[in-house]
Amino acid sequence: MFKMNIHFIGAGGVGMAALAFLAKARGDSVSGCDAYSSPRTRWLESEGIPVAKGHEPSHINDADEIIVTPAVSPSNPEYLAAKAREALGLARVRYRGEMLAEIVSARESIAVCGSHGKTTTSTFIARLLARLGEKVVWAIGGETGEFPVAGSANCEPDEGVLVVEADESDGTLALYSASTLVVTNCEYDHPDHFKTFEDYLACYDKARSQAGEVIESESLDLDEFTSREEFAFLLTLPLHNRKNARAAIEIALKRGYSADAIAEKLSEIVCDLPDRRFQKIWPVKESDNVSNGTVIVDYAHHPTEMKCAVEMARRITKGRLRVLFQPHRYSRTKALLNDFAPAMALADEIVLCPTYAAFEEPREGGDIADLYLACRKTLSGRVYLARSCAEAWRHAYLESAEGDVTLLLGAGDIIKLVPRIIEDCEKEKRAPKKTDVSKFSFFKTGGVSVGGGDEVVVGCGSNLWISDLTCDTVYKRIDASENTAISSIGKCVVSAGTLGKTLSIPWMTGIPGTVGGWVKMNAGAFGHSISEKITRVKADGRWISKDECAFGYRHSGISGVIEEVEFENLGVDNESAEDYLNRRKRFPPRTCGSVFKNPPGDFAGRLLEEAGAKSLRVGGAYVWEEHANVIVAGENATSSDILALAGLMREKVRYRFGVELEPEIAGLSF
Repeated sequence: MFKMNIHFIGAGGVGMAALAFLAKARGDSVSGCDAYSSPRTRWLESEGIPVAKGHEPSHINDADEIIVTPAVSPSNPEYLAAKAREALGLARVRYRGEMLAEIVSARESIAVCGSHGKTTTSTFIARLLARLGEKVVWAIGGETGEFPVAGSANCEPDEGVLVVEADESDGTLALYSASTLVVTNCEYDHPDHFKTFEDYLACYDKARSQAGEVIESESLDLDEFTSREEFAFLLTLPLHNRKNARAAIEIALKRGYSADAIAEKLSEIVCDLPDRRFQKIWPVKESDNVSNGTVIVDYAHHPTEMKCAVEMARRITKGRLRVLFQPHRYSRTKALLNDFAPAMALADEIVLCPTYAAFEEPREGGDIADLYLACRKTLSGRVYLARSCAEAWRHAYLESAEGDVTLLLGAGDIIKLVPRIIEDCEKEKRAPKKTDVSKFSFFKTGGVSVGGGDEVVVGCGSNLWISDLTCDTVYKRIDASENTAISSIGKCVVSAGTLGKTLSIPWMTGIPGTVGGWVKMNAGAFGHSISEKITRVKADGRWISKDECAFGYRHSGISGVIEEVEFENLGVDNESAEDYLNRRKRFPPRTCGSVFKNPPGDFAGRLLEEAGAKSLRVGGAYVWEEHANVIVAGENATSSDILALAGLMREKVRYRFGVELEPEIAGLSF
């Protein structure tokens, strides 16, 4: 076979690293690159595969073939250079799955595919055969302790039987001609590629038809072995892992090993799962601090996988079970929307994090706000919405106690929290002194603060949303007299009904807030902004000119606490305060006024109304029937309800008009 120069863009990825190892094993000259150095890129270098940092077009100058994954952006400079070389006939660009299928089909192989369990099953098979003394090579999408994503045992990497995890997500499973194909199960997934379940099944059927032998895990008899004394250890495993182990037993039996030999070696393997498969990351040793409870990470992001993980966590929870879940891809979230809530139903508390896009663009119906709405209907009182994975973890950390279990589910950003989780859990947590922070917002919703974190200065809260997740932020309300000192008039405290008369800025009549708050966000109405009347501002003891304030539409560049404001041209207006007050809608209680800023040349209210936002309601929060750009916190409304509702409102306008609305209320955005 002709040996090539092959370059891997994103070589640090779990599947790419394993494939690079196999390419080198067959004699190709292999190089790679990745945005960051990582343990996996360093492992590749220890295997003789150089990995450059960054994505420079020069990396592919000598490559005959460039391997990519769907996660590589079309705008990646190396990818663009690779496509240019391909257009000139100088190189070939291929996806990872195509090359892996080629390698599998060219040698004796065991390919493990399925909707769930393929990483664990292929790991069990490879490790079992290795322990039994067989010559085995593997390429698997997960690591287990000292068992890397790829390697060989009892042989050189170009010898022995090859055990691989076969990914169906991009359809390349249909290219496999494996000696033995293990199918764990088939349940609809990857709707970004397979438009229907029938399309999904057809991919598996093609792989089956091309395999020398097919083993269907779901058809294997579990009781045949669990009823035998030497296999009694299998009964300690959850059902899904008993099935995974049963497939490994079947492979070993077919390769001529005795049941006794298999039982002896398998018992050493099955309790050591691949990383991120129900992996306990805290505590890791007996001496670790247990006041923060137990923290477990699981790669599960399909409802069936999630249900298994939650059930396992429930069995070991002595206190409260908290699930932090980040959906993976908008297409999957939309397609399986109503299946997620039942999968998490055994949890005492669920915190949803923003959808991980992978390489997808946002898709209508697949946003985290859509998932929250679906879960809120059946898990009322137990489900929360976080603006980030970090915010979700901070809540869980501050609330956790001995006996609690925090289970992190997902395959995106949530996994990157592990170093931070360990760092937090190593600390001795002080006794919390909880403060209700709901009083700081006009919505009158919010969670509690234990204090000790960053300080946030709040005026009257008329333009503020606060999460209902526990935080350590210190909210401090500034005395209104300190925050509304007007040098040209004298100090005053201004209320909603008297603002126009007091300051002679009639079009501000009826807008709640303090002068400091209005100036900070350059508040206004009826086509005006308060900056029109300002000469200069004193903030944190220093006077700054109007130009330095960097006023824009509903924002300013002012930092610090505003102490004084100097106005000019007061009283110059064609209408009286009473006229403006009569024109203004009477907002209901527990609302913060306009939710979104007007986009250039248009009105947010108009876009929202035409997009049908007035019909929206999430839990106790709803869009005001009088104005589509106003959210009302009704009875039993939570901050998560409000955040989700704002997300659905943005979604309506995005997909109807292609306009991305920007929140006007502080804090109300992902």
